[in-house]
Amino acid sequence: MTDIERVGVVGCGQMGAGIAEVCARAGLDVKVAETTGEALELGRTRLVNSLDKAAARGKLTAGDRDAALARLTFTTDLGEFADRDLVVEAVVENEQVKTEIFQVLDQVVTRKDAILASNTSSIPLVKLAVATSRPDQVIGIHFFNPAPVQKLVELIPALTTSEETVKRAEIAVTSLLGKHAIRAQDRSGFVVNALLIPYLLSAIRMFETGIASREDIDDGMEMGCAHPMGPLKLADLIGLDTVTSVADSMYAEFKEPLYAAPPLLQRMVDAGRLGRKAGAGFYAYG
Repeated sequence: MTDIERVGVVGCGQMGAGIAEVCARAGLDVKVAETTGEALELGRTRLVNSLDKAAARGKLTAGDRDAALARLTFTTDLGEFADRDLVVEAVVENEQVKTEIFQVLDQVVTRKDAILASNTSSIPLVKLAVATSRPDQVIGIHFFNPAPVQKLVELIPALTTSEETVKRAEIAVTSLLGKHAIRAQDRSGFVVNALLIPYLLSAIRMFETGIASREDIDDGMEMGCAHPMGPLKLADLIGLDTVTSVADSMYAEFKEPLYAAPPLLQRMVDAGRLGRKAGAGFYAYG
């Protein structure tokens, strides 16, 4: 068994809310933090709606839904994370923002062996680890969207992460949360995005240069390669800003031209067409 009972989640956007839901449904005491009351209320609504949908679809009982909600508390003060055994940061994919959060967590989390984790999909973990006084307790725990549904979690130790931290994180992810964990080296993109992002960028370039329509590109991969979702639909689901951030991080590290974000993708992000969460991306969403 694991010694992790109290979890903190920093950020209640699409990923943060999903991670908080997974932890609450697993029976853990979960505290969720956002920067403002408005953002917190939006996150709370997102969480409640997700649990309601799961109950409506028979994925959990009404009693389990109510129990999960009872395990969730919300705050705008990271100081309330003092007693947390595990904290998962799930904010915007920005190195400076994440670094500042880890510096604050290092000051406020009082448990000496608490695990400080990041859900980053591309930022080097060692940069976050050395921003704290306990770099041996910092690790990447990368969930996939939507977190309540997707079984996979990537565990990414930094050069500084202790093997004890890795073992405790793996037990928490597998035994407590029921996920399948794979380990990745602390290299931008890790395992999944290192394979996925170049594929998505290639599809965007194909559409940008007029080789094929968006529908034919997606149909080709869905019907010809048995992918559950075509690459442009998937990019919209992930969020085009997130795709761009991961691509930029991978390009900065490896200088591989295939990792560079195409101009069309950059323009769409500048225009606020970020995919499903914004109502428009490569496709329009009601």
